[in-house]
Amino acid sequence: MGSCLPERVLSNRDLEQLLDTSDEWIATRTGIRTRRVFAKGQESPAYELGGKAALSALSNAKCLPEDIDGIICATFTPDYFFPSTACKIQQYIGNTRACAFDVSAACAGFVYGLSIAHSMILTGQCKRMLVVGAEIISKTLDWKDRSTCILFGDGAGAVVVEAHTGGDRGILSTFMRSNGAHGDILQLPAWGEPRYMKMNGNEVYKHAVRLMGEAIEQGVSQAGLRLSDIDLVIPHQANIRIINAVAKHLGIPRAKVVTNLDKYGNTSSASIPLALEDAWRDGLVKDGTVAVFTSLGGGLAWGSVVARF
Repeated sequence: MGSCLPERVLSNRDLEQLLDTSDEWIATRTGIRTRRVFAKGQESPAYELGGKAALSALSNAKCLPEDIDGIICATFTPDYFFPSTACKIQQYIGNTRACAFDVSAACAGFVYGLSIAHSMILTGQCKRMLVVGAEIISKTLDWKDRSTCILFGDGAGAVVVEAHTGGDRGILSTFMRSNGAHGDILQLPAWGEPRYMKMNGNEVYKHAVRLMGEAIEQGVSQAGLRLSDIDLVIPHQANIRIINAVAKHLGIPRAKVVTNLDKYGNTSSASIPLALEDAWRDGLVKDGTVAVFTSLGGGLAWGSVVARF
């Protein structure tokens, strides 16, 4: 796994200068203290952020760029409609032989991308793949809209996924669902001006708690496990109240739930790989650790992946 984040740290205190808000108000309602964002006009391309995360993941996996057969980039902030961000990442890392394409599932993008990579490896299409979540969300925000701009940060995370034989390690199950009937509660228009993210926070909260909980239960059941068998829950880092409510609803001890949104905010498709890398660095991911990833994003789209390390 690997990651890349902007150097600029935007704190809640900084946002007090822009909005009618306070550090205490934001932290109490979201769990976020700081986030990494690019200054306006100084944004790095999403493919560069994702490419740096990919190179870090390759280095940690002791792989070369030419060892990769497929690249999937989850993003809702691409640099172009086409070529895909994944193709630009492919160029950035110096690979010329992989298939490369983007996945658009908003904050559920990494789970969707990981699920697709799992399927492609099982069918023999690829042996080793990169799954990248890369977002420059700051450029989609109305910085006068307190309901959205306090939540999000920029960043990228990547993982290397490869085939292996024997044992009971790896991805044990994947689960994906969507419901377009709720697409209007979280959206970013593609055309017209201004193009800012719009969100109905109360509706998102209601659906996220129920559907992320459902995704965990379904994924664990499909893996032939029980909730008590799960060592770590690594959820999309949307909001601490959502994360806590999901854990409480399922009876999962809070100590098993990984969070880092206090440092990075909601980085959408990058949030799970960023949290996974933090958990790895903190020694929480050990030999045999069973983890479940879960997320919900605009679409609505949601899902889970269960893996044994």
